[in-house]
Amino acid sequence: MSHVSCLRCRGCDREYPVEPLNACDFCFGPLEVEYDYASISKAVSRESIAEGPMTMWRYHDFLPVEADRALDMGTGFTPLIHAKNLGRQLGLENLYIKNDSVNPTYSFKDRVVSVAAGKALEFEFDTLACASTGNLMGSVAAHGAKAGVPTMVFFPSNLEKGKVLGAGIYGATLIAVDGTYDQVNRLCSELADNHRWAFVNVNMRPYYAEGSKTLGYEVAEQLGWKSPDHCVVPGASGELFTKIHKGLTEMSDVGLIGEVDTHMHIAQAEGCSPIVQAYHRGDDQVLPVRPDTIAKSLAIGNPASGPFALKTIKESDGSGVIAYENEVVEGIKLLAETEGIFTETAGGVVISGLKRLVENGHIKSDDVTVAYVTGNGLKTIEVVEPVVETITIKPTYGSFEDAMASR
Repeated sequence: MSHVSCLRCRGCDREYPVEPLNACDFCFGPLEVEYDYASISKAVSRESIAEGPMTMWRYHDFLPVEADRALDMGTGFTPLIHAKNLGRQLGLENLYIKNDSVNPTYSFKDRVVSVAAGKALEFEFDTLACASTGNLMGSVAAHGAKAGVPTMVFFPSNLEKGKVLGAGIYGATLIAVDGTYDQVNRLCSELADNHRWAFVNVNMRPYYAEGSKTLGYEVAEQLGWKSPDHCVVPGASGELFTKIHKGLTEMSDVGLIGEVDTHMHIAQAEGCSPIVQAYHRGDDQVLPVRPDTIAKSLAIGNPASGPFALKTIKESDGSGVIAYENEVVEGIKLLAETEGIFTETAGGVVISGLKRLVENGHIKSDDVTVAYVTGNGLKTIEVVEPVVETITIKPTYGSFEDAMASR
């Protein structure tokens, strides 16, 4: 059974019933799921979790969906890889890559959609929908197909082709909007007010956001039931960043791991870095920007959880780091050439940011560090085309020898 007690405003602390709500009527602050941690601590143990499925749903006691209503497509418990080759290049002995690009639709979004879709079915919505920067739309479309309900996905019209096709193949209705993601999100908020549709990241957002916590749970379990010294996480809305930290803290609160002393670092691309800019200014508020970045999956200029991301940085003694636009593809190449992992632009931002954190002395050589790779590079192949070389030869040994000599 679910251990959810209520929804609570993150701004003014008002309590709300467990319904498809996402904002406080009083202060307009975002709502968050609250749990009965005393009952969770009685229900879970390391042994009970280990006996669960090899998916994110082994942690169902920490999630807001009844276990028998979970929409489990095999998402989660993705590899935590000791990145020895990349670590040697960066001077890190204990670097790990959490490779979430191997989920069913090849991004971490399957985690949040799995929770939101399950809860939408509990609330008896008949349509799944979303506002997306790319990865989310594919996941919503796949989960809608699995659940047998219609899906509608709204996205900026300049998205990468792979992400559009990756959603359309599941039978979703594709709505390309001539505007930024923030404009798409505002449109979807209006639609959610006027249609009985479950927009996973609008009216279902409190439940949707909880799926990201499982990236914290898994890392702690995979490290031998302990939290890492550092986490480097890509930043878009800021929600993933805050929820990974929440997941680690929850495991400590119920006694599954010791005290959490993890420094949380958020990485954003230069062309859309409102959270990191606020961190460097020393501000508590995030000023919106107009996105202009190669990392389209992170192109949220007015991040809803920006202030809470800044709070997480402060509480964890972490930091914010910018990946310059010309370094994003370099980060993708570096990870691919050292660890054989092909990530999309968000992963390039993380690896570039990680490199800078090491150079600036934020991360020491023996610190246990986890870098989160959240999407697959096959979704953004356009960005790496300029750096991939093809050698064309005639079908003769001499032509091959000449080509090699000319290199």
